Amino acid sequence: MSCVLSREIPQTLQSSVQRPAPAELLARMKALLPAIKARAGETERLGRIPAENLDALREAGLYRVVQPTKFGGHEYDFDLLVELVLELGRACASTAWVYGLYAAHQWLVASFDAKAQRDVWDDDADAAVCGSYAPAGKAVAVADGYRLSGRWAFASGCDGAQWAVCASVLPAREGEPAPGPAFFLVPATDYVIDGTWDVVGLAGTGSKTLVLDDVFVPAHRILTFRETTSGRTPGSRLHDNPGFRIPMLSNIPSCLAATAVGTAAGALDDYLEVTGQRVTRGAVAGGNSRMAEFPTIQLRVAEAGASIDAAREVLLRDLRLRAGTARSGEEITVEHRIASRRGQAFAVSLAIRGAEALNASTGGQGLAMSNPVQRAWRDANAVGRHISLNWDAVGTMAGQIALGLEPKGQY
Repeated sequence: MSCVLSREIPQTLQSSVQRPAPAELLARMKALLPAIKARAGETERLGRIPAENLDALREAGLYRVVQPTKFGGHEYDFDLLVELVLELGRACASTAWVYGLYAAHQWLVASFDAKAQRDVWDDDADAAVCGSYAPAGKAVAVADGYRLSGRWAFASGCDGAQWAVCASVLPAREGEPAPGPAFFLVPATDYVIDGTWDVVGLAGTGSKTLVLDDVFVPAHRILTFRETTSGRTPGSRLHDNPGFRIPMLSNIPSCLAATAVGTAAGALDDYLEVTGQRVTRGAVAGGNSRMAEFPTIQLRVAEAGASIDAAREVLLRDLRLRAGTARSGEEITVEHRIASRRGQAFAVSLAIRGAEALNASTGGQGLAMSNPVQRAWRDANAVGRHISLNWDAVGTMAGQIALGLEPKGQY
C-alpha cells in the first residue's frame, strides 16, 4: 500500500516528523483550558467559537491528532482524541464540540480518494472541515461529477472552516444501481452561510446553514455512506494504518458524546468549588448551614461523579475495542458497530443525568445565565438532542439487534 501512496501523494508531504507523545498533547490541551474557560460566556453570546480559541488549538497541533502522518498528522487512535475533547469540554462545551468535529474530520477526509485529500491539505495541512450529515438538497449527475444545490443545516463551526462535507442522495446513473446517500466535499468558496443558529444549548458552536447553488463537485470528492459506515473507503485502501478501516459511526460520534461528558465533569468541578464553601442564608429557617453537610447535596455529588466516570469508561473502552479489532484484521461486525452506537448514546444519557443532579440543587443562583453549572446542563441536554446520540433513537436500535430483529437506525 505504501507504494500506492508514494505515487499518489507528493513526496514533500511524506516527510516524517516526530509526532508529540499523547501526554504532551494532553498537556498542551490543559494549558489552554483557563483562557478558553474564561471566554465561555463570550463564546455563547457570540454564537460561534472565538478566533482566539481556534488559533490556540491549531497552533498547539491539536487538529492533527487522527490525521494521517503522510499529510503531517499525528495519526493516533480516536481514544486519544476523545480524551482531549473530554478535557476541553470541562472548559467550554461549544469549543469542545467544534474542536472534536474539526479534528475528527481530518480522519474523515482521509477516507476520500487521494486526490480529494490533496485538494484539502496541499495548501493547508490544518484546514478545518465542517459538515452537515443529513442527506439534503439535490445532486444532479453530470460529466465527471455532480452539480449540488440546496440548504444544509447544523453545520457546526462553519464560520471557521475552509471546507465542508454536505450529504445528499446520489442519483442513479443509467444502467447502474442507485448508490444511495453520500458526502460531497466542497470548499468554503462554493457556499454561503445563513445565520440560522439561535439556541439555548451549544450556542457557541455556530451550527448555521450552508447554502449551495448549482455547485460542481468532481467525482473524486464523493464518499458514499455505504463506504464510510462499513469502513471500506478509498482512503482505507491508501493508508497502512488499520484505524482508517474503522466504520465512521464507531468513531466520530464518540467525539460529540465526549462533549457532554466533559461539560458534565466541568460542572462538577464548578459545583464543588462553590458548594464546598457555600453557607445557606435561609429567609425563614435553615440559615447559616454549610451545604456540604446536607446528605442530599452529598448524594447529588456522588451521583454526578459516578455518572461521569461511567460515561468516560464506556466511551474509551468501546473505541479501544474497535481499534483492537481493526488491528487484528478481523471484521468489525454490525454487532460491534451497534455496540459502539449504544455506548455513545448511553454515555450522553449518563452525562445528562450527572449535569441534572448538580443543576437541580443550585438554587436561585443557578438561574443566572452566567452560572457555569447551568450552562453545562443546557449544553449536555443539547448534545442529547442530536439524532446520533439520542438515547431513545439509538437505544431502541440496540434493543432490536439484541432481540434478533433487523436494526433500524444509523450504525
